[in-house]
Formats: sequence, structure tokens, C-alpha cells
Amino acid sequence: MAVKYRTIRTAAWTPISAEASLTARYRALSFPEQWRDALLALCNAGRPASSKPLRTVPTFRMDQALQALTPDLIVRPRSTRNSDDTSEFWLYKPEELPDPLPGPAFRGLLSTWLRDLRPEPEHRAQLREVQALLTDDPPQWQPVEAEMLQCPKASGGTAAPEPRQFQLTTDYLARRILALEPYDFGAGKLRFRAVPRGPRDQGAELVSQPLPWEAKGRTWWYSVVLNITLHTVPFHPLPRVHLNTHIRRWATRTSSTTGWLRLPYGRRTSVLLRPRTPWLPGAPASDRFAVARLEWSRATKGIDWVGGGPAGMLRSLSLAEPFPDAGSILAAPEEWLTDSMRAAVVHSTAMGAHEVGAGLMSDQRSKITEWAEEALPEVLRPVPPLEFTTRAARHTPANSRPKPKDALSKAAEEVRAAAARRAGAAFALRHLGGEGADSETPPVLEARLLWQTSRMRDTAIATLVTHLDLKGDGGAPSADAYEAARPGEPVVLEWESPEVTVRLRCLKLTDSLASDLPLPADARPTRDTLTAALAARRVQVAAFLTADRTDPLPTLALVEIDRRKDFTTPDHDPKFAIRLGCADAGVLTQFMAVPKHVAGYNSEKNADFRALKAWDDGLRQLGVRVHPEHSLGEQLPDGLRYAAVWMVRKNARSRTRWAGYEPVAIRVTPEQPGTGLARVEGWDRKADDGAGAWIPYPAFLLRLTQLCEIPSAAPGQRSADEAEAAEPAGRPSWWQDMNEQRRRTEEWLQKVIRSLRGTPTLLLAHAQNCRSHWTWLQDGRVEPDRIRTGHAQPRSLDSDLRLVRVRTGQGRETPQWWGVHPDDGVNGLPAHLWTNPTAEPGTARVFWSTTPKAFQFAASAVEADKLAPRPLRSGKRKGELTIDTDKPAWNPGLVELSVLGCHPADGDDAEALALAVHQLRQAPDFPDALSLPLPLHLAGLAQEYVLPTVSEDNQEPLVDPAADADPDTAEAVGLAGEPEPEPGQLSLFPDTVFSR
Repeated sequence: MAVKYRTIRTAAWTPISAEASLTARYRALSFPEQWRDALLALCNAGRPASSKPLRTVPTFRMDQALQALTPDLIVRPRSTRNSDDTSEFWLYKPEELPDPLPGPAFRGLLSTWLRDLRPEPEHRAQLREVQALLTDDPPQWQPVEAEMLQCPKASGGTAAPEPRQFQLTTDYLARRILALEPYDFGAGKLRFRAVPRGPRDQGAELVSQPLPWEAKGRTWWYSVVLNITLHTVPFHPLPRVHLNTHIRRWATRTSSTTGWLRLPYGRRTSVLLRPRTPWLPGAPASDRFAVARLEWSRATKGIDWVGGGPAGMLRSLSLAEPFPDAGSILAAPEEWLTDSMRAAVVHSTAMGAHEVGAGLMSDQRSKITEWAEEALPEVLRPVPPLEFTTRAARHTPANSRPKPKDALSKAAEEVRAAAARRAGAAFALRHLGGEGADSETPPVLEARLLWQTSRMRDTAIATLVTHLDLKGDGGAPSADAYEAARPGEPVVLEWESPEVTVRLRCLKLTDSLASDLPLPADARPTRDTLTAALAARRVQVAAFLTADRTDPLPTLALVEIDRRKDFTTPDHDPKFAIRLGCADAGVLTQFMAVPKHVAGYNSEKNADFRALKAWDDGLRQLGVRVHPEHSLGEQLPDGLRYAAVWMVRKNARSRTRWAGYEPVAIRVTPEQPGTGLARVEGWDRKADDGAGAWIPYPAFLLRLTQLCEIPSAAPGQRSADEAEAAEPAGRPSWWQDMNEQRRRTEEWLQKVIRSLRGTPTLLLAHAQNCRSHWTWLQDGRVEPDRIRTGHAQPRSLDSDLRLVRVRTGQGRETPQWWGVHPDDGVNGLPAHLWTNPTAEPGTARVFWSTTPKAFQFAASAVEADKLAPRPLRSGKRKGELTIDTDKPAWNPGLVELSVLGCHPADGDDAEALALAVHQLRQAPDFPDALSLPLPLHLAGLAQEYVLPTVSEDNQEPLVDPAADADPDTAEAVGLAGEPEPEPGQLSLFPDTVFSR
């Protein structure tokens, strides 16, 4: 019998009151500002006149060396905006610890850093002058007492911790956890060590000793990891501490070909280091790890420390023990790992399979959290358990997908769902205005199947018939007819139904359109070479499709193509060129992999499933979907529609430009209740002579290719204006570039929000995606029921507008969670919308959404144990012992829904609005819940038409759940949660800029 969980607990703590204080004593060192002018003169000497002079002394390499050599130091980032600010210290060390940086060692390190700043012979005289200045006036440590918890409040009532508290507080709490007795898991004990966090890393990190797992004739290694981070919640005056627990797997399997660990081109991984003796002469021994990173180096054409690593800067410094050679670690990683963890290389999915399953399940996570909680001071209390909402009889949509109980009802449900898809297709096509749109005859759904293998061609046709419950074979010809088809004379299959006529044009991809881009295989292509190859293939694909047929309205092509890893290198993958070429011809694209059966990979066995998913996702691009209808009746405004904004990446960062982002917007307007139909539109900024207008979603996706900064012609064929735009004269400062992007985004927002007037609209924004460009969404800036979209003062919301910000677990910004068993049993993972029971009635503005586990993990046990055997609770083997080390643990994320703006005086209920957003995560035509509400999910898909390599490079798929992402941190389906950040990796959102 299923357990009825009434509350959930989060791994989060908050001060007991605003007056609660917690202090710690340190010795701190300011950056020697008396050196600033001399150091800047040294750094700027000889710089080109066209380059903007540096305003701040670059300390990144020094910080990196300090992190590796003196892990007990806390290294703070230096501000690049206010270089005259001396209130922040650069280095901190706990008062009770011995000096980790003795004077002689520090002076030697400073001298080495200066030589690293300007190694050129022509600057030696100036370098000696600066060195003499440092010798005559060395920096001095001073005692300081730092407040850990008390902090000011922002104008909206939200806690606003000081920047240093994000590092100092979490490091202090981590040290308290380390002082506990080791965690006893029944079959052994976990002993943790701290990992130093870089100047822009989030929080503190503890890693246990490596644990072995025997599988497939060898030993695999893993550790348990704890992360302690500091966060805020909108409109709450106290900060919160989060504790995250997960599994880290170690890379120990070397290649039989090279004898080294496999690290693909362009990838990086972190390495934890523990020297036998401290590297700096005279420094005390430390229990902490040091951190460095490995990458595939273009300079050495092999794997080496990033930027030469700390070793690159320290070659001229006399170390008590040599810094490890990257090659020796890569050749014998297991030996280094098992030798007291002298070097531990973090495993990533790019390195191949690992037999230890990622993640921890809810019950084991709760037990580790309870152990760590014993170390927290009395001035911190757990965040109260959350209770499920009672605003509606059910937390699921009114038209949620039925759950058939037998084969007969399952068959009936499949027929009903197929009919709903056909009705959705007819609705979407009429909204587009295609063939049959204005008549009583069924509209025509026309699609292309661009195939390479007969196996996948036949599978794709069969699954389309099943998916839409079409009758007959569509007039299928002989196999020879498929091979003889060419553009303009394709094989055309056609099916008629009461709702829609389906026409499928089948063409074999010829002329190597789906093969490697024409790039050199032995060297990384230059930007112009890659641009030329992309542009040429784009033109070829567009010509191939237009030769077949020119369609006045968007259509869909299902394209069979190899996986990215099957091409010579990732740069040779033609998918983006194919997508751009198809878009130029007015065709949307959905890819499906060529079926293969090779060592460690067999896509033939699930070809049916993959083809079905491809059709499903492709048809959604055309607007064929079932909208989740809310079940709140009159608690929401009549005729409520939804809008979502999203920032898409339009280029890759280079030496001449920063990463550029552009805003996009989606609007979803439900039709008559009970139909599950809704109009989906995107905002076209260029429509209506630049005033902007809403256009159908398929046309919007095709327009997005204009945002991508990859030209449609090869370099030699570009106009002078195109060439100048592609090669800017120089890169501005990051702040200058970001301020310009923010200005453009907020001007765009003003137009979009004006267009929403006249009809009740709930506007959704994703915190981590949007807040750096729409700064009003930051915790430290937002105010209840107000909005700001520019430099003007915040104003009241328009009468028709409601604003909800969605925040996910990315960056551990929402805590881990578990359902509290009512009878002290196994803690589980219930799905619902959760509220804070301690809030005054009607005042709560922040709610939390959880959904069921993804269907492929539905049978995973919430009591799964990665560390020790446990008895099975049910089944034929009930009572037998089992262990779950090899099982992936997938926990649905906790999604924070903050109702930033509504109209309580007009009857708005923030909890009802949050429940409506929660229901938007449960679209009936998706097999699982989405990690984001449907409008935000659709807006996020826009990235695939602007620069899809962003998601591929970061292993963050934007359409399908990440099969190889860490299931412990990934969301259920859709915009999959990002994998666990590696130790030492710079955070995407530094706490000093965006966490408020």
C-alpha cells in the first residue's frame, strides 16, 4: 500500500531569529593596494593602444596557485568593478590553525607570480622595481572577527548576505562537520576531507575516502560528497544554509590503445591532490585536498594541466615535493587514487561508462543529512517541514493522463490519445493557416522523412502510423521506389482521418549531406574554416529541400543521422548545418540516430522507441500538443493565459567577444476548457515594421535562426557588413558588454509586456536563466507586486499581469528534499505543491513543486543503499540482502515557485497561482513531468534553433532527458538538471554577482 506523505523535509537551515549571531575569528590579508599603481603599470606596459588598459591587477593565476599549495586558505575574488574598495580582504585563515603561508614561502610565491605576470625580457627592469617595492613594504596579516549569519535586508525584505559570507559561513560549518565522529553506514565508516573552493566557487565541499565496487572483473571507485552552500529566498529576511549529498565517481579505467585515461578533445576534468609533504617549504601539513584541472591541450596535443596549471606558474619556485606530472596520473590513476588519494581524477560521462550508479536515494540522503545536522550550531534551526496545498482537490491538471489498469483500458487509452494528437494537429495547422485551414475539410499535415537506412525508414513510418492511429499503409511502394526517389520525385505516403490528412514525403539523404563536415581530421579547425564548412552544408541542405518542394508554411522533417560521437570529431558533426539549411527552406527538424550495434552501444533494440519519441517531439515543434488545464475553477482569473521569457545563447565566446544572449518569449492561450487545445505563439521582434508581434510557434522557431551568429555564406562570399559583424575590432570589458545586453533585454521586455495588456496573463521567468539580464528577478532586488524593466523606478504591475519566478536546483539553489514517513518508516519522494505552514494565512509568496520519478526510474527503491546491504521489503526475494551501488538514483528536483507579483486586493490568491504553475509541469502528452512549466519548456527549446552546441557541449539536453546525466541532480524530464559541478570549476553564477 502506498504511503501517504503529508509533509516533506528539506536539507535547509535558517537562523533562529534576525538577532541570532555567529562569529568566527580569522587572520586576514588585504590585497596590497599600495602596490596597485606599480603592478598595473607593469601589467599594462607594452599593451596595444587599441586595447583598453587593465583597471585591476589579474590575480587568477595567483589564486589558482594558492588554492593548490595552501588549501587551508580561503581565497576571495577581487572586485573588477570597484578596484579602490579595500573593505574586502583577499585571504582568510582561521585563527586557530597554524600559519599555512609562512613569510619566506609567501614572498617566494609573490615573486614567482610577478614573473608569471610579465615574463618578457624587455620588462625585467620594471619587474625588479616592483619586486623591490614588495620586499620593502610586504603585506601584513591582521586579526578580524567575521559575522557568519547576520546580514542586512534588501528593499523587498529579502536577506542580503555580505559577499564574503557565502564562503566564510559555509567553510565554518564544513569544519564543524569534519569534527564529528565518522559517519557509520553499517558496513563501515565515512571519513571526510575538505576540498578548497576557488574564489568564485559556491560554498564548501567535503569528500569521503574512496570506496570500492567490484563489477565486470575489476574495481570501480566512488566517494560520498557533501556540499554546504548559502542561499536566500524571496521576501524572507533570513539566509538559508543548504546541505547537498551525492556520489562522486573516480576515473581509473585507462584506454587499451593509449594506456591513459580517456579525456576527449575539448573536455576538462578536476583532480584532487594530496602531497605526502606540503609543497611549500615550511608550511604545515593540511588535511585538505588541493585542486587542479586537466584538459585536452591544443598546445601539447595531449592532456595536461589547464593553462599549465599551478605547475605552470611554479616551475621557477622551489617546492618541497614536485608538483605531479599529468602524464603519470593519467597512466596509473588507480595507483594514485589508492595511495592515500594522492591524486583522484573526477569521472565524467565523456570518459566512458562507470559501473557505480550516480546519486543517492531519499532515505539514505536523509540519514546522512541527520548525521551532519549534529554539527550545526544552536543558532541554526531546520527549515520547518512543508505541507501539501489544499487549494484544490487534486494537484494534477484537470485533464491529466489516465492510468489504465488492464490491457483493455490501456488499448482504449491509446486510441483516445491518438485521436487527441490528430485533433491537436488539426488545431495547430488551422492556426498556421495551411492547406484546408479555412474549409470544413481536414487540414493537411505534411512532413518529410529524410532517411539513411531502410531499417530506420520503415521503423519511422510504422511508428507514425501507430502514434496517430492511422489506417492502412498510406500507399507504400516497393523498396526499390524508396531508393529511386529524389528531390521533386519523392515517395509520398498519405493517410486520411476525420481530423487531419497526413502526407509523408520520403527521401534518402544523398550527396553526403549527413556525413562529416569537410574539415581537417588532424587539427582543430579555424573559425573561418568551420564557418565555411557550416555555410556550405547549409546551402546544400536548403537546395536539396527546395528542389523537392517549396512550402509557404513551416513543415517538419525527421532526419536520420549519426550520434555526435560517431563523427570524426565533434566539430565534424553536421547537425547544426542541417538544421539551419532546413530552416532556410522553411522546414523544422527533429533528429533520430542511425541504428547501430557496436561494442557497448546498441540502438537497434530500441529503434521503435526512439522513432516514436522523434515524431512526438517533432510534432510538438509544429504546435501539436495537449495543454494541461488547471483544476482551480474560479480561483484564477477567467481566460487566464501564460507567457514565458528565456535567454538564448547566440554565439560562442572568443578572444574578440563575450558570450551573447538574446531574449525570446512564448505565449500560450488555452482554448475552450475540456479540449486540451491551446494556441502557442512566439514573439517576433521584427514583425510589424519592428514594433514586434506574436506569430505561430513553428514560424517563430524558424525565425530564431536569424539570431545565430553563424553567417549563411562562406567567408569569401560575405558582404563587407557581414564580415565586419563577424570579426569585431576588439572585445569590450565584460561589464560593458553585459550592461549593453541588459539594456537591450529590458527594452525588449517593455515591448513584450505592453503586448500582453488586455487579457489576464501569468508571466513566467526562470531565475538562473534570466536574472543576469533581467536584474529585477534577483532576490536582492525584487519587491512584492512591482516590476522594473529598465532604469526607471519599480512600478506597480499592470492590472492584467501576474509574475512568477521559477527556480530549480541548478547551482544547488533549491535544497534536496524527501517525504517524511508518518510512522518513522522509509522516507520517500511524494509529488505535490508544498507550502510553508508557519506563514500567516494569505501572506505566503514562495511555494515548492515536486513531481513523480521519471517512468524509467519508477521502480527504483526510495530505500536504496549505495553503501551497505539492505533487506528487500517485497517480491519473491523478500528478506534477502541486496546492495544498490550499481543502481542510478534519480530524485525529482525541488522547484521553487515565487509569486513575485499579483493583485491580492482584486482577489488574486498566490497559492492558487503557484498551483496552476505546478500543474503546467504535468503536460498530458508527455510521459513524465517536466522540470519546468510547459511555457518555459517551450521557450527553452528555442536554444536548439539558435546555437544547439551550447547544450551539447555542456551535456544539458534541451529536449530529451539526459540518459548520461547524473540522475541524482538531473530533473525528471525536459530541461534536464545540470550535472554536478566538478571541484574547482568556476560557477556559472558567481555569488558575488547574482546570488542575491
